[in-house]
Amino acid sequence: MTDLVVPQPTRTCGVSGRVLAAGEKCYTVLAEEAGKYVRTDYAAEAWRGAPPGAVAFWAGRVPASDRPRKPTFNDELLVDWFHHLAGRPEPDRVNFRYVVALLLMRRKRLKFEDATRSDAGDTVLWVRDAKTGARHPVPDPRLTAEQAAAVQDEVFRVLGWE
Repeated sequence: MTDLVVPQPTRTCGVSGRVLAAGEKCYTVLAEEAGKYVRTDYAAEAWRGAPPGAVAFWAGRVPASDRPRKPTFNDELLVDWFHHLAGRPEPDRVNFRYVVALLLMRRKRLKFEDATRSDAGDTVLWVRDAKTGARHPVPDPRLTAEQAAAVQDEVFRVLGWE
């Protein structure tokens, strides 16, 4: 559906090359390179902070490969993606940002304020960040329920929450 593909954890430190053990604390960085998203995992001892140009980063634990993972929602990671995709006109990115906005509204991080029409007649949702108070426009791509569910699945997959 979209080229917002982020590989699953490598279980290898991007600095030292050391294999990361299940349950070990690690850090992950997403960066955009040549129009694609690249994931780099870091062992805790190799972490020196997010590099310049990082789209998002987070700390976590290396999952055990033999047990299913439950999604852990990281609102700050969703907010990073929401901001990163602002103003991107590509339909896949508009759809992705819209669904991220809906997830953030469900999690009460964004509050719906208004819906207006653009000069082209398209619906624009206006949301306010409950933490910062910043107001943001979100173009409504008019997804069907099935399309919205597919994009939500894609958001979960991209962020490693499937």
